[in-house]
Amino acid sequence: MDLQLAGKRALITGGSKGIGRASAEALADEGCDVTLVSRDAAALEAAAAAIRARRQVAVRVIPADLSQQAEVERVAAEAGELDILVNNAGAIPPGSLTGVDNETWRRAWDLKVFGYISLSRAIYPSMAARRAGVIVNVIGAAGESFDPNYIAGSTGNAGLMAFTRALGKGAKRDGVRVVGINPGPIATARMEMLMRARATKELGDAGRWRELNAGMAYGRPGTPEEIGAAVAFLASPRSAYTNATILTIDGGPG
Repeated sequence: MDLQLAGKRALITGGSKGIGRASAEALADEGCDVTLVSRDAAALEAAAAAIRARRQVAVRVIPADLSQQAEVERVAAEAGELDILVNNAGAIPPGSLTGVDNETWRRAWDLKVFGYISLSRAIYPSMAARRAGVIVNVIGAAGESFDPNYIAGSTGNAGLMAFTRALGKGAKRDGVRVVGINPGPIATARMEMLMRARATKELGDAGRWRELNAGMAYGRPGTPEEIGAAVAFLASPRSAYTNATILTIDGGPG
């Protein structure tokens, strides 16, 4: 299926690895010019080189810390006019109410929660002025499950779900769409780190972390590529009537 994305300009945050990189690859495969943003300049260059090798599209990188407002504004200015914004940067640490201290909680939200909001605020006006554009927020299924042992992430993700729906509700007046994706467990380096910690606690051996996959839907986690494909579809004209909603990709109810 041609997603009718050839020649579109997309910016992907957290674009150097995992879901962000897979999203950039999916968009590039459809002919989008892509700009990748993350804090790791070397990882960005490696991801950009891999994308250039697979598709003849323009690939730019902007190393930046999106937890800082000045950096958000710089990225928006350097990126220029965009057709697609994929907010994906940020990882909120696990822990209970008393297990996550204030500094850690605020630092994580500055990057993910306020990073999504601030970059959307910086880029949305130009989309609205052209009456064209799509914002895809990659959030996380914890925003629906309210895990007390991931309380900072569950609360932050729920807030981003509300932000996505509220912004999208008004965006239709401006010819813009805003959608979200809630991935469940996805096979990324972060997931492996979390699973190793859980295996240490529950099985007494971090090396047995793969055994924990047995309880997941279909006996496996999802892949970054599965999320990236959904990002590309939702960002495309093929999904032009999809707005102010969240797609959960977690293998189905337990």
